[in-house]
Amino acid sequence: MAVASTSLASQMSGPKSATSISCPHFSGLRKSFSKLDNSVFFSTSQAFFHNVDSHLRLSSSGKGCRAVVTMAGSGKFFVGGNWKCNGTKDSISKLVSDLNSAQLESDVDVVVAPPFLYIDQVKNSLTDRIEISAQNCWTGKGGAFTGEISVEQLKDLGCKWVILGHSERRHVIGENDEFIGKKAAYALSQGVGVIACIGELLQEREAGKTFDVCFQQLKAFADAIPSWDNVVIAYEPVWAIGTGKVATPEQAQEVHVAVRDWLTKNVSAEVASKTRIIYGGSVNGSNCSDLAKKEDIDGFLVGGASLKGPEFATIVNSVTSKKVAA
Repeated sequence: MAVASTSLASQMSGPKSATSISCPHFSGLRKSFSKLDNSVFFSTSQAFFHNVDSHLRLSSSGKGCRAVVTMAGSGKFFVGGNWKCNGTKDSISKLVSDLNSAQLESDVDVVVAPPFLYIDQVKNSLTDRIEISAQNCWTGKGGAFTGEISVEQLKDLGCKWVILGHSERRHVIGENDEFIGKKAAYALSQGVGVIACIGELLQEREAGKTFDVCFQQLKAFADAIPSWDNVVIAYEPVWAIGTGKVATPEQAQEVHVAVRDWLTKNVSAEVASKTRIIYGGSVNGSNCSDLAKKEDIDGFLVGGASLKGPEFATIVNSVTSKKVAA
């Protein structure tokens, strides 16, 4: 289903010189836009996003850097549903029922992340076709850490994955790169897979710092984790999370290409090929197909739409949009 990733080394001289990128895939990311007041970043008004819409669209007039495409990564399509701080016993029971009755394509790894309180309920009632993830974990073994959840406890409930580095943990809770890296290292050491989130704020994208931010967050994971064998990278531009403003397929693809190339240069070509890079940020049943067609988008991390069983199934089944093209 996949082909190995071809390095962009001949067109991109590395993270430190990203300002000189000439490959058409990367056009626009270093462009400086008129400065917006940071205080309006979290506004979800339609007027605001109409005003910045022109700034969020990047050109992609050139042809791709690869001749044959399916998935640039060599792993299975991966779709995760992050339920965040949503749900009650009754609503989650209904959601699980919808998921159990959904027809899901077989060649997709599917994971859902309920709130901690409902993990046991979901695990005991959800089909084995779908694996369970936690939304967070502690940096080490349990103990006197009030309010925290240990990896050992997650394993005890049957969790196979944990989401770490999500923008809401970074920018609302205040977790830094080093702290997130420690969590990832410990989770992996205990055999729990990590969905490692990276992504830039709106003002960082406008300042042309998208690559700088993503590479810095990637480096924190790379410096801490022992292996990439059980890691999925989720690129989630913060300006697109929960706002209804999804990145265009071209915007998402060019960052995914850059992330894969960073892995090639800073970890290994094998890791770059094997590691799945998924997109998150207002993914829904209407836009998932166009996003999935991009060769470096290996799946999705879904927020609000994952709370709707039929729509989440549509997103999972968007794997059928992956086609070979010249």
